[in-house]
Amino acid sequence: MTLTVYIAGDSTAANYPPEQAPMQGWGAKLGLFLPASYRVANEGVCGRSSKSFIEEGRLESILERIQPGDFLLIQFGHNDSKEDMDRHTSPWDTFPKYLQQYIGGVKDKGATPVLISPICRRHFDFDGLLIHTHGDYPRSVEALAVREKVSFIDLNGRSAAAFKEMGELKSKEWITWLMPGEHSNYPDGINDDTHLNECGAEAIARIVAEALIKQYPVFG
Repeated sequence: MTLTVYIAGDSTAANYPPEQAPMQGWGAKLGLFLPASYRVANEGVCGRSSKSFIEEGRLESILERIQPGDFLLIQFGHNDSKEDMDRHTSPWDTFPKYLQQYIGGVKDKGATPVLISPICRRHFDFDGLLIHTHGDYPRSVEALAVREKVSFIDLNGRSAAAFKEMGELKSKEWITWLMPGEHSNYPDGINDDTHLNECGAEAIARIVAEALIKQYPVFG
């Protein structure tokens, strides 16, 4: 029996078309590290927050399909901090309230929700120290996981630790940072400290998979 790991998230998890290569989300690579008895349904969409994902009917669509034994990985925060009304949530008020809709809906279906804090941005200061740009959103996700007694993956902390270890220069190998003429899709180059490339997507997917395997023996 093949079960499904669904992903609800933003651009850092989403699949990307060939014309945007080498930009890629970690959800596109997760299946490389899970057993064949699980398939990955990556529902991540660029630009979405925990709020807009629900209001566009995307959570409802997942809940119509999800089955007992399936998983839903939930990763938001990048766009919840945006000021536009369609996406903005407050880290200690509306953000957890929206996330609770994911948790409750999945549990009602006999499936398993997993909360994931947002991947960190690759922002270093003049002293070469990593700057945390997500405010209270990662802590809010963790606190909600404790309150609701659901699994939590600290992807913000784990990705930050990886970037710190690599340093400002080497960490570019994980993100979409290209010089002019280096890639035909970005003839003018691109300096993007948020979105992963193929290498980074695979590395982050491995981190997520390792956390899942540690918490759930069924993935071992």
